[in-house]
Amino acid sequence: MKSCSTLAKPAQLAVFFLAILISAGCNKPENTASPSKPKIALIMKSLANEFFSTMAEGAKKHQAANAGAYDLIVNGIKNETDLAEQVNVVEQMVAQQVNAIVIAPADSKALVPALKRAKDAGILVVNIDNKLDADVLKQANLTVPFVGPDNRAGARKVGEALAKQLKAGDAVAIIEGLPTAYNGQQRRLGFEDAMKAGGMNIVTVQSGNWEMDKANNVASAILSEHGNLKAILCANDNMALGVVAAIQAAAKTGQVLVVGFDNIGAIKPMLADGRVIATADQHADQLAVFGIEAALKILKGEAPPGDQTTAVDLVTK
Repeated sequence: MKSCSTLAKPAQLAVFFLAILISAGCNKPENTASPSKPKIALIMKSLANEFFSTMAEGAKKHQAANAGAYDLIVNGIKNETDLAEQVNVVEQMVAQQVNAIVIAPADSKALVPALKRAKDAGILVVNIDNKLDADVLKQANLTVPFVGPDNRAGARKVGEALAKQLKAGDAVAIIEGLPTAYNGQQRRLGFEDAMKAGGMNIVTVQSGNWEMDKANNVASAILSEHGNLKAILCANDNMALGVVAAIQAAAKTGQVLVVGFDNIGAIKPMLADGRVIATADQHADQLAVFGIEAALKILKGEAPPGDQTTAVDLVTK
């Protein structure tokens, strides 16, 4: 008959090795694992607008060149006015627990409640392109850094370039973007600054909702109503494309001058042949990158949240 001490040896050995493993685990150095990469969501307006598709490509190239630094989720909406869809995208990004949202809001006021919920969920929010409304942010007790151009100054430059080809008293029209969008408001004001300084007569200001087809219809009606019109100032190049088509359909090419804003690729041939006099380049391929880089610095604690003004340059033939 085997002794009890012999039977106990396997159990004793198991306890001995378990104690060694526990001891080794307790003495393991802390923080040896690499921290996970931050996940950044870029939320833009309509990707049907070349400006935002260019913005998306710029962001993707930056992430590819910095793949070890962060992950990127790129989102867009169907059209410039689909506010409900953009709110829905924000909610989706909150559900996915991204670390930061870099957003070009379709509306300066309507997106604030959704972004407040994102901030309350611990997500950093950085605002690009279209600045959120300061009063609505204050009411929501929300602070969001803005990274983007001075739209009023940029539009004023464009308007001043146009004014050099007009004379005091000339009739001009302005086709603005969404009236509730801060950048649209600022561009309209910049155009007005330049036209008033030059003594031009602003006969009408109407919204084209940032969209080519809408601007085409608006311009057609303006051209029909104001036979002496000398120029149309468009708050983005997408609308300028529609306006150029309306002028051509009215057989007034060369008689009614056009300016835009954004310097998209499709406008360049029109700058070359004079169908468009001037536009402004706010560097779409870099604008989201500026926002992403600001978010990364804030997440690392390298920079406090704060506004950052980016370049906007006049572009002519």
